[in-house]
Amino acid sequence: MRLDWAIAAIVALFSLAEEIGGRTGEPERADPWLWAGLALASAVLVAFRRRAPFTTLAVYTLVGGPAIPLSKETLGAWQLYVELLLLFTLMAEVPLRDRRTPAGLALALGFIGLIVFTDTGPVGPGDIAIALVMATVAGGAGLAVQRYRVVAAQAQERGALLAREAVNEERNRIARELHDIVAHSVSVMVMQSGAVRRRLEEEQAREREALTVVEESGRAAVHELRRMLGVLRSGPEAAAKAPQPGLARLEELVEQVRVAGLDVKLDVRGEPAPLSAGLELSAYRIIQEALTNALKHAGPTRVTVTVTHRHRELSLEIADEGPAPGHATPERHGLGHGLIGMRERVALFDGRLDAHPRPGGGFIVRATLPA
Repeated sequence: MRLDWAIAAIVALFSLAEEIGGRTGEPERADPWLWAGLALASAVLVAFRRRAPFTTLAVYTLVGGPAIPLSKETLGAWQLYVELLLLFTLMAEVPLRDRRTPAGLALALGFIGLIVFTDTGPVGPGDIAIALVMATVAGGAGLAVQRYRVVAAQAQERGALLAREAVNEERNRIARELHDIVAHSVSVMVMQSGAVRRRLEEEQAREREALTVVEESGRAAVHELRRMLGVLRSGPEAAAKAPQPGLARLEELVEQVRVAGLDVKLDVRGEPAPLSAGLELSAYRIIQEALTNALKHAGPTRVTVTVTHRHRELSLEIADEGPAPGHATPERHGLGHGLIGMRERVALFDGRLDAHPRPGGGFIVRATLPA
């Protein structure tokens, strides 16, 4: 809105300067103040042109167009420029299929034709060609702006859709992994409860009944969990039942990426403390995704993986040195699917994630997970 008023102010100053200050090579107006008032009214229309593109164009054309032949005075340059600006706005704001678009285009061409053929001086082919070119440029620029907006909106929607798909994919993966962890833990609890129940004496009926309830509730919970999340499972059944990786398998992961071309150094600091299976799995996946991103975006390079065990906190840092000289790789733009997945895993444990390019080159990922 501020931009519209700024353009309107420029139009007002330009038109007033032309009308009051005099027009070079043209006779003076019989009533310059009347035309100055029309110039200010036109500037007001310019200010509201985007709110009502067709209405402002129609009002200006139907009022300003006949004023030229009726007054028998020559055209002011500002009159043509305002018409072209309103034509540009119409083509930029109103869809082509809208019936107002051809109507507004006809009005604009009629206005231009009127001012060309009612000019007091001789009209040649060059004058007509210039007027048509200016109208074409104004209308074409408006169409280009409208097309750009459509493409930008589609790109934004596609980006949002891809981001949602990436989030949903990572959430589904997390849900599948946690399903395996929770189902395994509850199954162990059920088995232990059953073992204790069988060792009870006959007179311990109340204890036996309580343990029976625990067993039945545990089996029902596992069944319900598998029923609700079963649709999220993908891949062969053997892969779904495979043990989930944790920090104990980091050496295997490092060895795999070394074979792929990364020079990885693993540095484990602090005294490792027992961690939940879900936390270990998320930490492993964060490191795995960061190494994958380094291989994808930096190529064969050096990477340092630092795992720090602190009191009730697990800290991860994965830093690469960037592409080697002469090795061109795709740049990291925004949040890719990998970083989205990392943020989902960190948010699951109320942790913090910081991922950004390093000042000296390369990329660094830092994650802090409450243990």
